[in-house]
Amino acid sequence: MFFGSYYTCENEGVMREKSMNELPLMDENEGIVLFYPNVPENALEEVSKVLHSRWIGQGPRVVAFEKEFETRFLTNNTALAVGSGTDALHLSYILAGIGPGDEVIAPVFTCTATNIPFLYMGAKIRFADIDPETLNINVDHVRQLVNTKTKAIVCVHYAGLPCNMDELLKISREYNIPLIDDAAHALGATYKGQNIGEITDFSVFSFQAIKHITTGDGGMITLKNRDLVEKAKRIRWFGIDRSAKQNGHWENDIYEVGYKYQMNDIAAALGLAALAKFDETLKYRQQLFSEYEKQFSGIDDIKLIGTGLTDRTHASWLCTVLVEKRHDLMNKLRSFKIESSQVHYRNDRYTVFGGRRSDLPNMDMVEDKYLVLPLHGKMKPTDVEYISKVIKSGW
Repeated sequence: MFFGSYYTCENEGVMREKSMNELPLMDENEGIVLFYPNVPENALEEVSKVLHSRWIGQGPRVVAFEKEFETRFLTNNTALAVGSGTDALHLSYILAGIGPGDEVIAPVFTCTATNIPFLYMGAKIRFADIDPETLNINVDHVRQLVNTKTKAIVCVHYAGLPCNMDELLKISREYNIPLIDDAAHALGATYKGQNIGEITDFSVFSFQAIKHITTGDGGMITLKNRDLVEKAKRIRWFGIDRSAKQNGHWENDIYEVGYKYQMNDIAAALGLAALAKFDETLKYRQQLFSEYEKQFSGIDDIKLIGTGLTDRTHASWLCTVLVEKRHDLMNKLRSFKIESSQVHYRNDRYTVFGGRRSDLPNMDMVEDKYLVLPLHGKMKPTDVEYISKVIKSGW
């Protein structure tokens, strides 16, 4: 690919690439990595307090983390902390009443964690195509797929950009089925003034190592229906009513299958430390994303995903571009010690999901074009400028 400002015309207008010596290579021991964990300085003190306390398992810090999360992101919904985002997804599917043989509509383009729990449950996945402008779930395809057998719809806010929630909610209400949003990328994102996490019946967040905030590994489920809260608490702890157990009431029965899906206080301490710095974290990531947008503005051969929508705010977890000859660009970036990757893949390429589908034309169209560029708190705006300059020099 060629960009005029970085090439010169010689001998009857033939374009030749400028020598790569004109772009300074970073120092031998440096490079720009794709991800970097966000662990604030105050985390060490918070974790140390837990390690010197009576509780390191699920205890008061987990409760405090849930309450702080509700204060920061929710209005009426309830937050419950769990051991991973995948735990939260599985728990939300159980609470939504999905069972063996039930049909669910889910995005084909997502982390496999979104869809793997359906395999635990024996549910039938109907993969929905993507919107090529956002890489989010395609609402028109969802409407084509939904039917009286559909038990739930799942959407993913890819890279941190919210889906078209109005249209998805309209479909879910029309068929009286829950809408579950996998918001693993979207902590801090908003849609028409509402925080992601308080719009749908169930929302799921991830605190895995490289997310906006990390608890080492961990997750959160938010519930709109308060009648499900106690059931959710039981299922995340073997089906046991812990409050009754702690009060010494051993008569309580276990009458539903539960799991070991709780968060521990060590993880919650990390989460509390990160929440205290979250506004700063989000603002900085959005600043870096805006710098990418500025750098790529007006360049036809590279499309930055997630721009131009004014009714929602981007949480800026990933910076994804569409390009031709992606492999060549990846090699070029690698030669300048810049990491890049696809990160997520279309799920129907995995045998476990039954093989490739033939009704996903938009996914087919972008499958070989999308690429994720570095975006994390250890970067500087000048790193974005450097990455952009390397890209604009051609590949």
